[in-house]
Amino acid sequence: MKNKQALPLCPFCSPEKLGVVAYSRNFYVINDNAPVTPGYCLIIPYHHIADPLELNPKKITEIWLLVQDMRKKLLAEDPSISGFNVGFNSGHDAGQTIFHTHIHLIPRRCGDV
Repeated sequence: MKNKQALPLCPFCSPEKLGVVAYSRNFYVINDNAPVTPGYCLIIPYHHIADPLELNPKKITEIWLLVQDMRKKLLAEDPSISGFNVGFNSGHDAGQTIFHTHIHLIPRRCGDV
């Protein structure tokens, strides 16, 4: 699970320090360190890819399957979840602050803001 291509200033290039909660061949999942709602997690590639729009089709399929798996897991653990926000930012002007691809999976509940 170690990434031998870690970049010195990239917080996502050292998953062993981040508390991985799930993983697949090319991606891992961590809980967000400042969640806006319980269960908020990030799906991240092991390999440093700055822009999510640069993922190849096979990796897009794999990351989406991991998003779906995490959705099912969260729903099974918390019946109060009634929806999800799923998204990513691509580029500085789009709000991307960590330039290592990551998808946000945010559980939503009735009445949350």
